[in-house]
Amino acid sequence: QLQLVESGGGSVQAGGSLKLSCAASGATVSPYYMGWFRQAPGKERERVSVISSGGGITYYADSVKGRFAISKDNAENTLYLQMNSLTPEDTAMYYCAADRDYDRLWRGVPSYWGQGTHVTVSS
Repeated sequence: QLQLVESGGGSVQAGGSLKLSCAASGATVSPYYMGWFRQAPGKERERVSVISSGGGITYYADSVKGRFAISKDNAENTLYLQMNSLTPEDTAMYYCAADRDYDRLWRGVPSYWGQGTHVTVSS
């Protein structure tokens, strides 16, 4: 059973940066596809970024491409999301997710979710 705990959220001004972490326990993340999703107030949860189990393949939503970078450290059992050039539109609860099945992760129905970490970007 995989447990995921996010950290690193907070409040930042537009143009600033934050680095989110997702620490996993209970199992090694090596065989898992992992990703970050976010949900803003009044909006549906959206896929932000996904990474392959080995870390060599990544996906980014158009809204964050060029500004966010996902990485996965299998040795540290941790997923990261470096967020730069933040805008108020990035304000949301950010969730870490994992699944051995890429399709389940892609469709937003992964086996494992973290509790989320909140990001607020002020203008």
